[in-house]
Amino acid sequence: MPRFSVLLLIRLLAIASVQVLLYPSVALAERADRDKPVHIEFQTTELGDRDKTTIFKGNVRLTQGNLEISCDRLVIAEDAGGYYHGVATPKVGELAKFKDKLEGKNEQVYGEAERIEFDTRQDKIRLFERAYVKKGTDEVRGRYIERDGYAETFKATNGPAGTSTQGAPQAEVILQPRTKPVTKP
Repeated sequence: MPRFSVLLLIRLLAIASVQVLLYPSVALAERADRDKPVHIEFQTTELGDRDKTTIFKGNVRLTQGNLEISCDRLVIAEDAGGYYHGVATPKVGELAKFKDKLEGKNEQVYGEAERIEFDTRQDKIRLFERAYVKKGTDEVRGRYIERDGYAETFKATNGPAGTSTQGAPQAEVILQPRTKPVTKP
Protein backbone atom coordinates (compact mmCIF):
# COMPACT_ATOMS: atom_id res chain seq x y z
CA MET A 1 0.00 0.00 0.00
CA PRO A 2 1.47 3.46 -0.86
CA ARG A 3 2.65 5.55 2.10
CA PHE A 4 0.07 8.31 1.64
CA SER A 5 -2.74 5.74 1.79
CA VAL A 6 -1.45 4.34 5.09
CA LEU A 7 -1.28 7.85 6.58
CA LEU A 8 -4.79 8.59 5.33
CA LEU A 9 -6.04 5.33 6.84
CA ILE A 10 -4.39 6.14 10.19
CA ARG A 11 -6.03 9.59 10.23
CA LEU A 12 -9.44 8.16 9.40
CA LEU A 13 -9.10 5.56 12.15
CA ALA A 14 -8.07 8.27 14.64
CA ILE A 15 -11.12 10.36 13.71
CA ALA A 16 -13.40 7.34 14.00
CA SER A 17 -11.86 6.46 17.38
CA VAL A 18 -12.53 9.95 18.74
CA GLN A 19 -16.14 9.74 17.56
CA VAL A 20 -16.61 6.33 19.19
CA LEU A 21 -15.17 7.65 22.43
CA LEU A 22 -16.90 10.97 22.58
CA TYR A 23 -19.97 10.98 20.38
CA PRO A 24 -22.65 10.92 21.56
CA SER A 25 -22.17 9.59 25.09
CA VAL A 26 -20.14 12.43 26.62
CA ALA A 27 -22.59 14.99 25.31
CA LEU A 28 -25.54 13.11 26.79
CA ALA A 29 -25.42 14.25 30.39
CA GLU A 30 -28.64 13.72 32.33
CA ARG A 31 -31.22 15.95 30.63
CA ALA A 32 -33.49 15.81 33.71
CA ASP A 33 -30.76 17.69 35.64
CA ARG A 34 -31.45 20.85 33.61
CA ASP A 35 -34.68 21.36 35.56
CA LYS A 36 -33.15 20.81 38.98
CA PRO A 37 -32.09 23.67 41.28
CA VAL A 38 -28.50 24.90 41.32
CA HIS A 39 -26.80 24.66 44.72
CA ILE A 40 -23.56 26.60 45.35
CA GLU A 41 -21.29 26.36 48.39
CA PHE A 42 -18.60 29.01 48.92
CA GLN A 43 -16.72 31.08 51.51
CA THR A 44 -17.53 34.61 50.25
CA THR A 45 -19.67 36.19 47.54
CA GLU A 46 -20.18 39.50 45.74
CA LEU A 47 -23.63 40.07 44.24
CA GLY A 48 -24.16 42.50 41.37
CA ASP A 49 -27.88 43.26 41.16
CA ARG A 50 -27.53 45.74 38.32
CA ASP A 51 -25.45 43.57 35.96
CA LYS A 52 -26.82 40.24 37.30
CA THR A 53 -23.30 38.95 37.94
CA THR A 54 -22.29 37.05 41.04
CA ILE A 55 -18.75 36.13 42.11
CA PHE A 56 -18.28 33.19 44.47
CA LYS A 57 -14.87 32.70 46.12
CA GLY A 58 -13.17 30.07 48.26
CA ASN A 59 -13.66 26.31 47.87
CA VAL A 60 -16.61 26.79 45.52
CA ARG A 61 -18.76 23.77 44.72
CA LEU A 62 -21.68 24.06 42.29
CA THR A 63 -24.11 21.15 41.98
CA GLN A 64 -27.16 20.70 39.82
CA GLY A 65 -28.47 17.16 39.89
CA ASN A 66 -25.48 14.99 38.96
CA LEU A 67 -23.39 17.89 37.61
CA GLU A 68 -20.69 19.13 39.95
CA ILE A 69 -18.13 21.91 39.37
CA SER A 70 -15.35 22.52 41.92
CA CYS A 71 -13.07 25.56 41.82
CA ASP A 72 -11.68 28.45 43.85
CA ARG A 73 -13.54 31.25 42.03
CA LEU A 74 -16.80 31.10 40.08
CA VAL A 75 -18.29 34.04 38.19
CA ILE A 76 -21.88 33.57 37.02
CA ALA A 77 -23.82 36.06 34.90
CA GLU A 78 -27.50 35.82 34.03
CA ASP A 79 -28.55 37.09 30.59
CA ALA A 80 -31.88 38.76 29.68
CA GLY A 81 -33.36 35.36 28.78
CA GLY A 82 -32.61 33.92 32.23
CA TYR A 83 -29.75 31.72 31.01
CA TYR A 84 -26.48 31.46 32.93
CA HIS A 85 -22.90 31.89 31.75
CA GLY A 86 -20.14 30.92 34.14
CA VAL A 87 -16.37 30.86 34.46
CA ALA A 88 -14.70 28.57 37.01
CA THR A 89 -11.03 29.05 37.91
CA PRO A 90 -8.84 27.22 40.45
CA LYS A 91 -6.24 28.33 42.95
CA VAL A 92 -2.84 29.06 41.39
CA GLY A 93 -1.18 25.81 40.30
CA GLU A 94 -4.37 23.75 40.60
CA LEU A 95 -7.19 22.84 38.17
CA ALA A 96 -10.92 23.51 38.18
CA LYS A 97 -12.91 20.26 37.95
CA PHE A 98 -16.28 18.98 36.82
CA LYS A 99 -18.08 15.67 36.79
CA ASP A 100 -21.41 14.65 35.38
CA LYS A 101 -23.50 11.52 34.84
CA LEU A 102 -24.20 10.35 31.31
CA GLU A 103 -27.78 10.17 30.06
CA GLY A 104 -29.34 6.77 30.62
CA LYS A 105 -26.13 5.16 31.87
CA ASN A 106 -24.59 4.43 35.22
CA GLU A 107 -21.39 6.11 34.03
CA GLN A 108 -19.71 9.41 34.80
CA VAL A 109 -17.58 11.81 32.82
CA TYR A 110 -14.86 13.77 34.65
CA GLY A 111 -12.93 16.80 33.46
CA GLU A 112 -10.42 19.37 34.64
CA ALA A 113 -8.68 22.46 33.27
CA GLU A 114 -7.17 25.80 34.23
CA ARG A 115 -10.49 27.43 33.27
CA ILE A 116 -13.93 25.92 32.75
CA GLU A 117 -16.70 27.92 31.09
CA PHE A 118 -20.33 26.90 30.81
CA ASP A 119 -23.30 28.37 28.96
CA THR A 120 -26.79 27.11 29.77
CA ARG A 121 -28.36 28.77 26.70
CA GLN A 122 -26.07 26.88 24.31
CA ASP A 123 -25.69 23.85 26.64
CA LYS A 124 -21.91 23.99 26.25
CA ILE A 125 -19.02 23.41 28.59
CA ARG A 126 -15.53 24.53 27.52
CA LEU A 127 -12.24 23.57 29.13
CA PHE A 128 -9.17 25.77 28.55
CA GLU A 129 -5.47 24.97 29.08
CA ARG A 130 -4.32 21.62 30.44
CA ALA A 131 -7.78 20.34 29.55
CA TYR A 132 -8.51 16.71 30.38
CA VAL A 133 -11.66 14.61 30.13
CA LYS A 134 -12.11 10.99 31.19
CA LYS A 135 -15.04 8.70 30.45
CA GLY A 136 -14.65 5.23 31.88
CA THR A 137 -11.06 4.26 31.02
CA ASP A 138 -10.88 6.47 27.91
CA GLU A 139 -9.16 9.87 28.10
CA VAL A 140 -8.78 13.06 26.05
CA ARG A 141 -6.15 15.78 26.58
CA GLY A 142 -5.64 19.08 24.82
CA ARG A 143 -5.34 22.81 25.32
CA TYR A 144 -9.08 23.14 24.57
CA ILE A 145 -11.96 20.70 24.91
CA GLU A 146 -15.60 21.56 24.22
CA ARG A 147 -18.76 19.55 24.87
CA ASP A 148 -21.95 20.68 23.08
CA GLY A 149 -24.99 19.10 24.70
CA TYR A 150 -27.52 20.22 22.08
CA ALA A 151 -25.54 19.14 19.02
CA GLU A 152 -24.24 16.10 20.91
CA THR A 153 -20.71 16.80 19.69
CA PHE A 154 -17.32 16.99 21.29
CA LYS A 155 -14.13 18.63 20.11
CA ALA A 156 -10.52 18.78 21.32
CA THR A 157 -7.65 20.83 19.91
CA ASN A 158 -3.99 21.55 20.60
CA GLY A 159 -4.50 25.31 20.35
CA PRO A 160 -6.35 27.84 22.50
CA ALA A 161 -10.12 28.29 22.14
CA GLY A 162 -10.63 25.58 19.55
CA THR A 163 -7.82 26.44 17.16
CA SER A 164 -5.02 24.27 15.88
CA THR A 165 -1.48 25.46 16.59
CA GLN A 166 1.47 24.37 14.46
CA GLY A 167 4.43 23.18 16.52
CA ALA A 168 2.43 22.88 19.74
CA PRO A 169 2.08 19.53 21.48
CA GLN A 170 -0.68 17.47 19.91
CA ALA A 171 -4.05 16.87 21.51
CA GLU A 172 -4.36 13.20 22.42
CA VAL A 173 -6.97 10.49 22.85
CA ILE A 174 -6.35 7.24 24.73
CA LEU A 175 -8.85 4.51 23.89
CA GLN A 176 -8.80 1.36 25.95
CA PRO A 177 -9.79 -1.95 24.35
CA ARG A 178 -13.43 -2.88 24.87
CA THR A 179 -14.11 -6.22 26.46
CA LYS A 180 -16.33 -8.40 24.34
CA PRO A 181 -19.05 -10.53 25.91
CA VAL A 182 -18.23 -14.21 26.08
CA THR A 183 -20.28 -16.22 23.58
CA LYS A 184 -20.90 -19.93 23.58
CA PRO A 185 -19.35 -21.90 20.70
